Amino acid sequence: MPPRTVAIVEYQTSWCAEFEGIAARLREALGSQALRIDHIGSTAVPGLAAKDIIDVQVTVDPLNDEISRQFLAAGFTVHTEITRRDHLPPGFEARDQDWTKFFFMQRSGERRCNIHVRQLGKPNQRYALLVRDFLRADERVAAAYCELKKRLALALADADAYPDVKDPVADIIYLAAERWAQASDWRQA
Repeated sequence: MPPRTVAIVEYQTSWCAEFEGIAARLREALGSQALRIDHIGSTAVPGLAAKDIIDVQVTVDPLNDEISRQFLAAGFTVHTEITRRDHLPPGFEARDQDWTKFFFMQRSGERRCNIHVRQLGKPNQRYALLVRDFLRADERVAAAYCELKKRLALALADADAYPDVKDPVADIIYLAAERWAQASDWRQA
């Protein structure tokens, strides 16, 4: 079987509404266990090209097996291609509790999405929101990231290598976003 390739598509105005539909289903399934449900990743940044997969972050406290059981009982599928731990950006300690997540996909027959379940107040929960907000605030950085993603998708023969190359670039954006957050007094909305 030939390797999968990465398909990057132009920004779709429908992504925000599609996220809202996913978020409503998640709220129904999780109730008060979901402290926040946020649209994250490139599909959450107006004008940014992306893979046509809605990324969602569900914030919980605590992150425990009961949460996982609720997802499974509601028909969501465990994502088997990605580990239960986010990559470690430079300058952070490798404490498992700070980078652990649960990772699910859509229910059968529903719009394709990646659901990242992270614990409130952990660095990986903040990372996703800060990078999203920074890209929304700085169109030049978003445009440069967009161009990188397009070229990367064209240059890689295997989709499995895409995150291995993209994650360090996201870390560069994150490090700039940390400076922006301090200068702008950014807070999680």
